[in-house]
Amino acid sequence: MQSRRPASRTGRPRSATADAAILAATREALVELGWSKLTLGDVATRAGVAKTTLYRRWAGKNELVVDAVAELFDELELPDSGSLAADIEGVVLQFAAILARPEAKSGLMAVVAESTREDALRSRVRASIVDRQKRLVVEGRARAQARGELPAEPDPSTAARTVDLIFDMVAGAVVHRTLVSGEPVDEEWVRGFTAVLLRGLAAEAGRTAAG
Repeated sequence: MQSRRPASRTGRPRSATADAAILAATREALVELGWSKLTLGDVATRAGVAKTTLYRRWAGKNELVVDAVAELFDELELPDSGSLAADIEGVVLQFAAILARPEAKSGLMAVVAESTREDALRSRVRASIVDRQKRLVVEGRARAQARGELPAEPDPSTAARTVDLIFDMVAGAVVHRTLVSGEPVDEEWVRGFTAVLLRGLAAEAGRTAAG
């Protein structure tokens, strides 16, 4: 999986404190200024670092903003609640809580909008945010299979397609509800959504077994 960090360079070691300050300043600037007005100079000033420090770490604004947004979603953790339904409900509520934060809302909408015009940015979003968060689906699916809630899928290509479908359904539904429809993702909605998702998985498992 592609790292969201650029390749390390020779010279003085990177400072984790400086990195954290820069990413936080980027998110702050996105909320206040939006994508078009955000500059690396402004981010450097907010973070209290030299502009050259940013360029040693990131090639430009696109890379910096994607990494700042990606860091928010790295906070997601899959709970081990004892059942697939409870695990899904737990992570969906976490996801919705992150999306409700102004810096996540502004940042994600900005990079998605810009990525429609630039293939390189779209690839970075996919590698740094989408592909990295698919770990939650892989982990949850493996737990459910170990508990006997989902059948094993020995074929790697079939398993990969299942992971993609589950991720797309969860991420698409939650992003649409929170950022497009502006409706609450509360416990009642999450229970209903999870029930529909699990019925779909059960039906697909039945078709696979029958075939």
